Amino acid sequence: MDGTLSRESLQPFTQPKKYLAGLDTDLAAVIIAAAADLAIVVDGAGTVCDIASSNELISIDAPRRWVGMPLTACVTTESVAKIESLLAEGRKQRISGWRQVNHPMPGEMDVPILYSCILIGKEGELLCLGRDLRPMATLQQKLLQAQQMMEREYARLRQSETRYRLLFQLCAEAVIVCEATSQKIIEVNPAASDLLGTGQKRLVGRQFPEGFELESTTAIEGMLATVRAAGRADSITATLHASQKKVLIQATLFRQENTAHILVRITGAPTSQNQSDAQIQQSLALIEQMPDGFVVTNAQGRIRSANLAFLDLAEISSEEQVRGEELGRWIGRPGVDFPVLLNSLRENGSVKLFSSIIRGEYGSGTEVEISGATANNEEDQWIGFTIRPTQARIKPRNQRAQELPRSLDQLTELIGRVPLKELVRETTDVIERMCIESALLLTGDNRASAAEMLGLSRQSLYVKLHRYGLGDLVGSDHEA
Repeated sequence: MDGTLSRESLQPFTQPKKYLAGLDTDLAAVIIAAAADLAIVVDGAGTVCDIASSNELISIDAPRRWVGMPLTACVTTESVAKIESLLAEGRKQRISGWRQVNHPMPGEMDVPILYSCILIGKEGELLCLGRDLRPMATLQQKLLQAQQMMEREYARLRQSETRYRLLFQLCAEAVIVCEATSQKIIEVNPAASDLLGTGQKRLVGRQFPEGFELESTTAIEGMLATVRAAGRADSITATLHASQKKVLIQATLFRQENTAHILVRITGAPTSQNQSDAQIQQSLALIEQMPDGFVVTNAQGRIRSANLAFLDLAEISSEEQVRGEELGRWIGRPGVDFPVLLNSLRENGSVKLFSSIIRGEYGSGTEVEISGATANNEEDQWIGFTIRPTQARIKPRNQRAQELPRSLDQLTELIGRVPLKELVRETTDVIERMCIESALLLTGDNRASAAEMLGLSRQSLYVKLHRYGLGDLVGSDHEA
């Protein structure tokens, strides 16, 4: 980095004799050291006479060893010519321009310094004022890395757009993209233009729907309004005006660059071989509104579809967020419950009332019963799960033992769902409560005798009675 600097370009103080007349050499040395990152005094032969530094990043130990050496010997090989030119210019013009040179530092990278020389003595002595360029070099390096990262991202985006364009053009299914509010067509693929009998260029910019019978146009308008409000809508059957061909229309809402768009897919209408499509749609709608969770997965347990009840249990806002994810992410303890459930399904074909827990995204847990069954088609195996919450049927633990006895069978159901430490504590509580109940029964509810039988003090027995909600703690004891 080189620059020009002349006496004409400087703007010195207007009254230096008035304010700087009392400046002594010690104070001048302090000012010079404070003003420059590295200051070097060289004699008429170019030998280093003295050095000062105010930059913590520059270790003064190494520059101190330069004293008595030619300044050209203190720089890297490629900087020797710059130093010679810098010193010559300083002696000739009394002040030189700026030039960047590099100083080798033991055990460190070369230090770039920007120097300007000022003639200070009659024998050719020069004062070299230097600025450390490493902070600027660091910023330049970060800028370069940021630019490289942006270029990589741009390249990735261009590749993604190229793949999208290729897929969009070669797709055999008719696809139309339009703005959600104005319904103006933005993009249309060749399959859609062929189906509607209109060229691609003529369709772009026009309002969708176009080319359908009046009754079908009204139905499509209603479907698009539902998509704008809810983000999705049931597919409808429409009739093309020119060919009177029946087609199936599906629409999906998506956002791009803070603008809502609608993706419209047009496929052939169902033939006589599958006239039950309407019944299937009704069945799917009923499953969607079921109060119990319903999930369909592939053979590996990855979700293909899920109804609203399951999304509520998993604390998920949309089906898109769970599609493709493993169902075991939300069921039981990770790596424990769901593999057991899948193995049982593979062996038996169905599972009924499998007890587990649904873990929500925000930390909630819901006890559930899971039933499942497998179904095979020509290409793949599908698995359907019904997930029914059971928490509403579980009574609080602090109820009286006569109302809800906690048995060992109930505790064994918790294996794999709670840590062993908690399971042991639960088992101990059940056994302790059963022993106290038996002692009270044998003594006719005489607590003094029951405490003696159990080897407890009466106070300890009262504490445990209160803990388990046993007996009438208000009434008086029965004495034997």
